[in-house]
Amino acid sequence: MERSRFHWRDAVSESTAGILQRPARAALTALGTVLGVGAFVAVLGLTATATSQIDGRFSRLTATEVTVHDVARSHTDFEPLAFPEDADQRVERLNGVEHAGVLWPVQLGNGGQVRSAPIADTGVSSQIQVVAASSGAVRAAEPVLRQGRLFDRWHDRTRQHVALLGAGMANRLGITTLDTQPAIFIGDQAFTVIGILGDVHRRADLLLSVIVPRTTAQTLWRPPKDGADMLVATRVGAAQQVAREVPTALRPDHPEYLEAVPPPDPRSLRSGVNHDLGQLFLLLACVCLVIGAVGIANTTLVAVMERTGEIGLRRALGARARHVLTQFLTESAALGTLGGLIGTSLGVLVVVGVSTLRDWTPVVQPDTVIAAPLIGLATGLLAGLYPAWRAARIQPVEALRR
Repeated sequence: MERSRFHWRDAVSESTAGILQRPARAALTALGTVLGVGAFVAVLGLTATATSQIDGRFSRLTATEVTVHDVARSHTDFEPLAFPEDADQRVERLNGVEHAGVLWPVQLGNGGQVRSAPIADTGVSSQIQVVAASSGAVRAAEPVLRQGRLFDRWHDRTRQHVALLGAGMANRLGITTLDTQPAIFIGDQAFTVIGILGDVHRRADLLLSVIVPRTTAQTLWRPPKDGADMLVATRVGAAQQVAREVPTALRPDHPEYLEAVPPPDPRSLRSGVNHDLGQLFLLLACVCLVIGAVGIANTTLVAVMERTGEIGLRRALGARARHVLTQFLTESAALGTLGGLIGTSLGVLVVVGVSTLRDWTPVVQPDTVIAAPLIGLATGLLAGLYPAWRAARIQPVEALRR
């Protein structure tokens, strides 16, 4: 008697026939892998895309910002403000500095309500924050003007009573246009509103504050009790050097009165963001793949039970247990690979679609596109192991009795 053989071409043709015999079931079986691989590609692509956006913003803002804190009170009680009068000019002369200026929140006291009318009680709360800032600090915050203009060094030097408002604060005070030269009142002092800010790229708290010139605030309300800060905007790559030079440039007699905080190391921050996002999204992708594998295993096991008669007939005609095992493994591997290919395409489309809606540049690593169908193949093989093993153990006599 000739030995039973099962060539790989026979395995492929039999598996294809088994899949095409029940196309709806095959589609539902592959759906789990489609979703799992699609989620895998989408989350890795979105992670790479989001990381690229974070990297761009980090380089644009965080890497070019130095903050200098006034810590003179920790050394002496006789230094009301460590920053000299010409602090802006001293720092802006340093190589690599674009804009620099001093700012601090003003402590108004009990009678320091901010209102848009000269009468005392208008319903507007005294909780509105007033910030004293030099013209350099305003420019270092990179404001976007909606109306009017910024105050400059002339306003600083002559102690003008002018103010800048964020757009939300202007609406809260009932100021919608500057054509009428509106004024606000801080305590008993009137300030002409010369500009409304639509946005700021640094120090977002300025949008919720009334900004007045530093010299005006210092004359009216004295130097700050809790110290002040300096905001320095630098060119890319100069922040670390500027942070080392600023204390000496401002206070060569007591550089310890000032503490310069440089931006964090971009490589470590970028690596941390990549690691955190990657771990989170890979966990989600693995969950999707496990769910898909369970779906394939369940559907394939049901198919084996329904095809018990077919399996018994094959065994009766001479097919060996390994031949049945090979056939069902080939079927599950083919479904997994097909699901992997479709899922890869859908995942790439999701990344491109989300990036288009968010006006981002889509980033999909070639390794991800190559590995995704192989993951679908591996998922199909693993999911088909138990059903194929069950099919191979079916005895011809038992199958034909059913």
